[in-house]
Amino acid sequence: MLLAAVAVCLLCSASCSKPSSSSAADATQKKILVAYFSCTNTTRDVAERLAVVAGADLYQIEPEVPYPDADLDWTNESSRSSVEMKNPMSRPAIKQTLQNADSYDMVFIGFPIWWYTAPTLVNTFVETYRFEGKVVVPFCTSGGSNIEKAQQSLQASSPNAVWRNGKLLNHATEESLKPWFEQLIKE
Repeated sequence: MLLAAVAVCLLCSASCSKPSSSSAADATQKKILVAYFSCTNTTRDVAERLAVVAGADLYQIEPEVPYPDADLDWTNESSRSSVEMKNPMSRPAIKQTLQNADSYDMVFIGFPIWWYTAPTLVNTFVETYRFEGKVVVPFCTSGGSNIEKAQQSLQASSPNAVWRNGKLLNHATEESLKPWFEQLIKE
């Protein structure tokens, strides 16, 4: 009789326990990558914060040939960035391979906006890995442009990925990133 009473108490206790947060449980079950391209460290800083919030691996998209300051001068039509951005087929080489790209369930891709879109190096990254069937979320930093044109371009580069709406994340903090990340995990 005593054993039956103890068993009933244990069953009641187990059924009344609080379930864990679904977003936290979902996030820990997903393997997440935050990949980013950054020349001035603005996008890098946001990517590092996002990786902490998401419990994600971090990967820097680096050009095989680095961009010195002169190559980034958007006012000079002959600068490397200007020449690349004028040519929609430009695909600068990436310095290092992303290991185990297929192992990720969700991939955030961060970049600065150049000429109202993503730098062509980011297209190289998306076209190289495709991320077919993976959830892909772009994010950007910008002095005045939004992400819409960049997202459209990147989606065209990998139409079989599961794209989520990207976001402009200037000056994002871990606290401001948490609700956005938690919402994306629920989608």
